[in-house]
Amino acid sequence: MTPSEPWAGQPAETLSPADLDAALLPGFERRRVAAPEGEILALVGGAGPPLLMLHGDPQTHLCWHRIAPHLAERFTVVLTDLRGRGESHKPGASPDHRAYHKRTMAAEQVAVMERLGFRRFALVGHDRGARVARRLALDHPDRVERLAVMDIVPALDFYERADGVIAQDYFYFFFLTQPAPLPEHLIAGDPRAFMRQILTGLPGQAAPYDPRALEAYLAAASSAPAIAAMCECFRAGLTGDVAADRADRAAGRQIACPTLVFWGEEGVVGRHFDVAAIWRAWAPQAAFAPLPCGHFIPEEAPEAVVDSLLAFLA
Repeated sequence: MTPSEPWAGQPAETLSPADLDAALLPGFERRRVAAPEGEILALVGGAGPPLLMLHGDPQTHLCWHRIAPHLAERFTVVLTDLRGRGESHKPGASPDHRAYHKRTMAAEQVAVMERLGFRRFALVGHDRGARVARRLALDHPDRVERLAVMDIVPALDFYERADGVIAQDYFYFFFLTQPAPLPEHLIAGDPRAFMRQILTGLPGQAAPYDPRALEAYLAAASSAPAIAAMCECFRAGLTGDVAADRADRAAGRQIACPTLVFWGEEGVVGRHFDVAAIWRAWAPQAAFAPLPCGHFIPEEAPEAVVDSLLAFLA
């Protein structure tokens, strides 16, 4: 950091979004993309084949700040804020939660890439972004060259296998799905504490967050529209996403492209699920990359992720 940088010496909470992007993702251009239902924030950097990267909860595009600059040396990297997160539009609640079905969110990301000039692309997702990425690969196989997902099992497999221990460790998968506005009202009592618990309090969790990124996650996730969006996204997971998975399983529909599956061996997914066995049923071409970390892989094991992604995407 040099004195000429506008963010030098500023507390994290006083930095503007543009300054944060300049500090953590130098060389990336901020773009406001008009999707069919609202505006999506996208950052675009680098040169080469297109690569879309989708963040998890309760985070933003900044979660890739230790990975994306390295990938931008070989790829045109697109980092978006998913709908309901960060600076992207935030649809409200609905009885069927359709705005946050991963099918809906995946179609929106396809539209964003089209607007940016990319019809076919590689795709990487973590957590919630991995759920959107998986659905995108299933619904739009002509769009995805290669798929990498981090620390998830599909919604149907998750809820089929959930037991009391998993419910205790991943409590919010069951709390956030309660009917509106119960979880929204309870979280509103101290939203930053709730979001901090997810970011820092999961079993096996020890992500060394950049304090500027952590502050950005807490600020972005703690507004009333963001809290409502998060709840709706989990409700959609239990309803529409499970139904879509069940239909795919019955039809024998699988992911056709080469797929790389990461998970943290010390996190909830690694402890409680046979990740490789579950993913083999969905992605016959899957390769596996377990890592000695918790859930927030992009910030816990960025060097290993970069090495694996460069080899896989090449």
